[in-house]
Amino acid sequence: MKAWQLRALAPGLLTLSLLIGCGNAADDGPVTSNSAAPGPEAFTVYKQPTCGCCVEWMSHANTAGLETVGRDLADLNAIKTQYQIAPRYQSCHTAVSSQGYAFEGHVPARHIKAFLTNPPADAIGLAVPGMPLGSPGMEVGSRFDPYEVLLLKKDGSSEVFARVDNPAQQ
Repeated sequence: MKAWQLRALAPGLLTLSLLIGCGNAADDGPVTSNSAAPGPEAFTVYKQPTCGCCVEWMSHANTAGLETVGRDLADLNAIKTQYQIAPRYQSCHTAVSSQGYAFEGHVPARHIKAFLTNPPADAIGLAVPGMPLGSPGMEVGSRFDPYEVLLLKKDGSSEVFARVDNPAQQ
């Protein structure tokens, strides 16, 4: 191609690449995909655009056979309210399954799978409050802080679903 032909095509190619990269302009924010091979369960992960540990958690989930699609939002409060995630259970991202269950924070994929195999009737999902060092997406060398995975119930209460005392239990 000649230089003048490339210059004539450039604006169209730029527009096309922006449309492909941004998805539907009516969405609340850009969609980022980190999906592995399609599995039986898909998750929308609501996160802030600059959250690197959320992307790392999505990678953990995808590697474990879950399918995630990130949804970048500047403010996650409405999502956490919609899915009844009380402030004491909150973390940096909320993953919502295609069945409508919420998984708050750095919940290990193995515990998500166990939950989805037989979800309790009164459950809304699981949570790992805060951001424990060593949890999926929060790896910092060999540092690891034991943590609990909480079962969140419709009445606002919780109970321990699993204790994670070492990285092998994730």
